[in-house]
Amino acid sequence: MPPSKFSHVDLVVSSIERSLPFYLDLLGPLGWTRLEEVRGERGETIHYISVEGTGVAALGLREKQSDAHGAPYDRYAIGVHHVCFDAPSREVVDERAAWLRARGVEIESGPREYDYTPGYYAVFFHDPDGIKLELLHRPGAIDSR
Repeated sequence: MPPSKFSHVDLVVSSIERSLPFYLDLLGPLGWTRLEEVRGERGETIHYISVEGTGVAALGLREKQSDAHGAPYDRYAIGVHHVCFDAPSREVVDERAAWLRARGVEIESGPREYDYTPGYYAVFFHDPDGIKLELLHRPGAIDSR
């Protein structure tokens, strides 16, 4: 039996018009080029971004319907702390970090090697709503699936 994995993670964003292009442009060079729209439980559109293929993980974006939580996003409150995406090489992490800097995106740290596991090379940054994201390269991580 194959091992379990995440199927999808949905994030609520303040503006689909702002966030969807950000995520598509960020993740497109990593192969996340498939975009599907699904109706949510309240009739809202959920935009799922993924790589091509079946059984792959997806990132869902849906626009907020409530102001119950304050902005900017507080990753130390209950909810998502950060979301990490694998990158095929350090060079891709560096290139995406340059892309982020060129767009004025806040980079929290990196790109650099961290001592979480051997070869852990990452950049940490924030999306347009302040949600913490990570691009990570670990030797063999993508090939070992």
